[in-house]
Amino acid sequence: MALALTAAELPGASPDITEATSRTGDIDDVTLRACQLGDRRAAGRFIRHYQHMVFAFLSRMVGPGPHVEDLAQEVFLRAYRALPRFERRPNTRVSTWLLTIATRLVRDRRRKRSPVLLPLHEETALPSPNAHPERERQRREIAEAFERAASQLSEEQRLVFVLAEFHGLSMQEIADLVGVPGNTVKTRLHRARQRLRELLGSLRETD
Repeated sequence: MALALTAAELPGASPDITEATSRTGDIDDVTLRACQLGDRRAAGRFIRHYQHMVFAFLSRMVGPGPHVEDLAQEVFLRAYRALPRFERRPNTRVSTWLLTIATRLVRDRRRKRSPVLLPLHEETALPSPNAHPERERQRREIAEAFERAASQLSEEQRLVFVLAEFHGLSMQEIADLVGVPGNTVKTRLHRARQRLRELLGSLRETD
């Protein structure tokens, strides 16, 4: 039985994506099976479990803004349509499957739009009233420097960097998701890291 959720029933506000900086644990088998059978309460738990990860990935790939919410809704709608056919295997993770859907959506969007330079860092929350002003200033400067450097990465390098460094995927998981050999993933990730080191080094020298 396919899930019949509409976009209006999906999350209406972007969650705090600062939590989604590492691998997201998978949802339990009982909840997953209930989702596949059309249980709306289980579907709500599914959304809450993965929404931080999905919002974070999309923000890092297309830049933060209201468009991320629309893309996240589309990711979950596509997932719900496909969930009844999803089979959990020992090496198959729901989180990686969702990131695959999100990656395809980002690529579809890029093909329809002109490429732009986009920020890699997450939208940051307002500083705490107790935060030290100097520390906050340094944090912003570091984030801005990293953003300027990351905007110089190619789309392929950016994708593998985000999946590896922010979402904790293995080389093989990224290779399966992107559809390229593992050695290609390693090369792209190495070049992304190397390029960032070079750019951040040059930025420090010019500051």
